[in-house]
Amino acid sequence: MDRAQSFDASVDEAVRDIISSVRHEGDQALLTLTERFDALKLDSAEQLEIPSDQWRLASESLDPELRAALETAAERIREFHEHQRESSWQFEQADGTRLGQQITALDRVGLYVPGGKAAYPSSVLMNAIPAQVAGVGELIMVVPTPGGEISPAVLASARLAGVDRLFRIGGAQAIAALAYGTHTVPRVDKIVGPGNIYVAAAKKQVFGDVGIDMIAGPSEVVVICDAGADPDWVAMDLFAQAEHDEQAQAIAIFLDRQMLERVEKAISRLLSGMERRTIIEKSLAGQGALIEVASIGEAINLANRIAPEHLELMVADPQPLLEQVRHAGAIFCGYHSGESLGDYCAGPNHVLPTAGTARFSSPLGVYDFQKRSSVIHCSPAGAAALSPVASALARAEKLTAHARSAEYRGQSAGSGEDV
Repeated sequence: MDRAQSFDASVDEAVRDIISSVRHEGDQALLTLTERFDALKLDSAEQLEIPSDQWRLASESLDPELRAALETAAERIREFHEHQRESSWQFEQADGTRLGQQITALDRVGLYVPGGKAAYPSSVLMNAIPAQVAGVGELIMVVPTPGGEISPAVLASARLAGVDRLFRIGGAQAIAALAYGTHTVPRVDKIVGPGNIYVAAAKKQVFGDVGIDMIAGPSEVVVICDAGADPDWVAMDLFAQAEHDEQAQAIAIFLDRQMLERVEKAISRLLSGMERRTIIEKSLAGQGALIEVASIGEAINLANRIAPEHLELMVADPQPLLEQVRHAGAIFCGYHSGESLGDYCAGPNHVLPTAGTARFSSPLGVYDFQKRSSVIHCSPAGAAALSPVASALARAEKLTAHARSAEYRGQSAGSGEDV
């Protein structure tokens, strides 16, 4: 099956028109499109921004248990991502030349958060906290508010995660506003966060003018389980992915037929009690699979071919298998490491490569909000040594100005001056 994210031509065209409208009409386009798509009529562009007092009130009115859960998740996410922070470095060569790398955070980042009937406070935490840990100067969040409705948990999460400004806009128009800026919405350097097919198409179209995190496809999981795994746990982990939408992919790989049959029975028994049964059934029927293999090595090889977003090693001793796993967004080790724990509160990021892109991509992290600049400080002796090398290579490429620039440094190096 084709797991790549695809876009209908009509979607691309509609998104192109929306982006053009926002680029040319600015705030007025945002007001018009917000009324059209979100049934929300605003009197002025200033009303596009949600004031911080509303965030505070939402946080204070939140159910105490939910607020405590958000705080715990935020703390764990922050602790994990603190370990990803990179530092600048330099080293000095024998001739006195200094080389290195300077790490700087992005100035301004835009965070897209889905809104409406769906509320994803976990997405706020997973995207905003790594940016804050990286030292991003300003974090701008956008969220659609159909009919003016917004989840208090999303507002509370924005406050908890250190978001600076929040706007009630969504869809392709929000991506365009972040990418190009309007009088009210500031232009950002990078856009992160999930969205529907229009949001994904918009991110694809603005890439190059602004950075993006990734173009995400449907969610997916591969579960490798041995005879010690609980069939009900395996079934529910498959359900947890399948309930996202009909295109989600849930695959289980078994080392023996008996375990496969036990999971089949668990699926049949548990499915009737699932609130999103219809979606789960369509997902499993169209995208799911239960696969028997001859050995754990064959199971790992198959998982590497799939390169899944989530890989569960539901086996008694998963640690020795880790070095064999080459392609996976996140690896969950052992019977108790359910993928849903990683989605919300374990600590590592839940923004992961999908559709086989784990072959060359990584989870969202602090490094996505930092830039690396090379540092080159040649000493006179270093310039003297490098000049003939650079000159020879430049003349081989027929770039004589490059060659002469290098030769000037070599000729002046004899003076001993570091200019």
